[in-house]
Amino acid sequence: MTDDPRRAPGADLPDWIDQITSALGVDRELVDIDRLLQVSSDVAHQVARPAVPVTMFVAGLAAASANPSDVLAWVEARAAEWTAEK
Repeated sequence: MTDDPRRAPGADLPDWIDQITSALGVDRELVDIDRLLQVSSDVAHQVARPAVPVTMFVAGLAAASANPSDVLAWVEARAAEWTAEK
């Protein structure tokens, strides 16, 4: 048993990501789980929780034609700016 919720029984996130990237033809090396979770957390806490799935979907679309790391950096910066603006 593990305390890491990403590896809880029935919720093995790395295994899930391995399976969906393979099935969808996505390079697994492009999926930085820890970074994606951090960006999601930033958006949830600095913008709004409901903004997370939509933001990550838009970021995914943008990453399809750009460097994924650059897209995530932009989202993180924008989330921080959003908090500062409010």
